[in-house]
Amino acid sequence: MKPILFFALSLLLFSSCVSKKEFIAMQGSRDDLKLELERYKIAAENCDKDKSLLQNEISGLRTMLREKENELLTRNTELQNERNKYALIEQQLEYFKTNNANLLDRLADLSVVSKTGAENIKKSLEAINEQSKYIKDLTTAIQRKDSLALNLVMNLKRSLADVNDEDVTVEVRKGVVYISLSDRMLFRSGSAEISAQAESVLSKIAKVVNDYKELDILIEGHTDSVPIANACMADNWDLSAKRATSVVRTLQKKYAVDPKRMTAGGCSEYRPKATNATEDGKRANRRTEIVILPNLDQFFQLLEPQSN
Repeated sequence: MKPILFFALSLLLFSSCVSKKEFIAMQGSRDDLKLELERYKIAAENCDKDKSLLQNEISGLRTMLREKENELLTRNTELQNERNKYALIEQQLEYFKTNNANLLDRLADLSVVSKTGAENIKKSLEAINEQSKYIKDLTTAIQRKDSLALNLVMNLKRSLADVNDEDVTVEVRKGVVYISLSDRMLFRSGSAEISAQAESVLSKIAKVVNDYKELDILIEGHTDSVPIANACMADNWDLSAKRATSVVRTLQKKYAVDPKRMTAGGCSEYRPKATNATEDGKRANRRTEIVILPNLDQFFQLLEPQSN
């Protein structure tokens, strides 16, 4: 810029000293210089723009470079992880190869006895299956027996609801139904003859048990410890047995209870339910028990060994 200004001033100072032709030439030169200067300015501006674009492009390239470097680092880490996994898999493969070889050696050793072992296992499984079926059948039978006993007790108590509780009790002991009838309700003192009141009670009991034909009936006579003073009875054994058979006979002949289901027995004084030292205890011991239980032949068939 300074040389151009100096040149312009020189033209002004020496304009008076030059010819018009020279002045015109100098003006042309000046105009040319102005145009060239303008071109330089435009070129400089373009350079500045290009420089800015290049700087932006360089910045973008640097950012991209950093991203690629980070990506490369990630890829290298993943590659190392995969190499580690591959090494672990190779170790496991080697272990399995060794283990498989050992198993093949053991299998070869066991091949001689494998057939016998398989047969023994088969027999054991068959025995287990048979035992499982036996236990299942036995459990079903016991559950059915308990269900029958509960249902029977409910029906008996419903039927005997109007009878004095002191004369008749119904209970379950170890899955067996017991009907206990007092001596004073069934018989006269020292006698085995059934009273009219007792026949009414026995008829209600018979009506219920006749609906359970798969159950057996055991009638047991019991006395207190006082010896019998009666010419018709030899002793308390005789009295308890005759009272039991009187009940069986009444159930059979008057109320159509199947005699094949019934068994009579006398227990004398030897199975007391209370002490014989008191009058209340003696009164409780003078009783006849009707025991209703599953048919033992059918029940114990389940306990017999199962045969193929």
